[in-house]
Amino acid sequence: MNRSRKEIAVVGSGMSGLACAAALTAVGHRVDVFEKSRGPAGRMSTRRGEDDPCAERAAGQSTWQCDHGAQYFTASDPRFRAEVERWTQAGAAALWLGRIASVDAAGGWATSSRATERFVGTPRMTSPATWALQELGDRAGFRPQHTVQKVERVAEGWAVSSAEHGCIDARYDALMVALPAPQAHALLASVAPAAAVVAASVPMRGSWALMLRFDAPVDLPCDGAFINTGPLRWIARDSSKPGRRGPETWLLHASAEWSEAHIEDDAATVTRTLLAAFATLGDHPVPRAASAHRWRYADTAPASPTPEAGHWWDAEQQLGLCGDWLNGGKVEGAWLSGHLLAHRLSAPSLPT
Repeated sequence: MNRSRKEIAVVGSGMSGLACAAALTAVGHRVDVFEKSRGPAGRMSTRRGEDDPCAERAAGQSTWQCDHGAQYFTASDPRFRAEVERWTQAGAAALWLGRIASVDAAGGWATSSRATERFVGTPRMTSPATWALQELGDRAGFRPQHTVQKVERVAEGWAVSSAEHGCIDARYDALMVALPAPQAHALLASVAPAAAVVAASVPMRGSWALMLRFDAPVDLPCDGAFINTGPLRWIARDSSKPGRRGPETWLLHASAEWSEAHIEDDAATVTRTLLAAFATLGDHPVPRAASAHRWRYADTAPASPTPEAGHWWDAEQQLGLCGDWLNGGKVEGAWLSGHLLAHRLSAPSLPT
């Protein structure tokens, strides 16, 4: 445990987990990243698919994609801005110059005058995570489709077990958990009560997302809008983002309050409700197809207590927590949470 080069397990390959892994490998540690899905990105996610490919292949409109998690990200911290610049130079991110508006409780439209820089992944929101994973190279092992169900502190370090592969042969000097708070709590409750208390103290809320495909452009005076009435809270013309191809595609996000009240509803019921709310915003055609997705852990409840540092670290157990839920709930906060957690383990050798 005292050697300078450590073997470290990172559970979760969203932005916080990948930032943590990158900062750890930069100073010589060896990292294994465990991910329950087939690829990285967490809630910086993009759905891809086909609608009736045989009928539409000639028109080139059968394939579609839509960012159905994080819609964009901002960058104010100089450390994160430097990272976004690297993504931009690599072609994995770009500025989204979409027209942003808002709709008030009475249904009135207002154009946003704030000069906010909004970035998106290119050609899809998953691209920064994919690029970050490629940058890790052989300094890290990526273990997709490993749903970590159990971790245990043993004489040789941390032991990790997944639902698909059982107990992993390796033993780790340190364990970094980059999961949503409820999942972190479930994983650590029996082995790290202090960490579990932190995770339990931050309630997370769900969100329904609806992905729509159209045969013609939708005539609305925006490419993205914050909705302050009804069940919707955000709409976006996903196909307006840089690097996108394919049909006219829109994303609808329901509000956290409405989503929590309807989190167990079936997808068909949610689709009807959100389509009806979207229809009140303007005269536009019926979508060709729609797909709903339920995010059980989309954001944190307002005024949730979080550590001032934006992460949590136990030096005695060599155990850390990172994630957007510990640091403001945004992509930038997630990246900083993972980056700074890595610094806690490697200090003073790792600059912040």
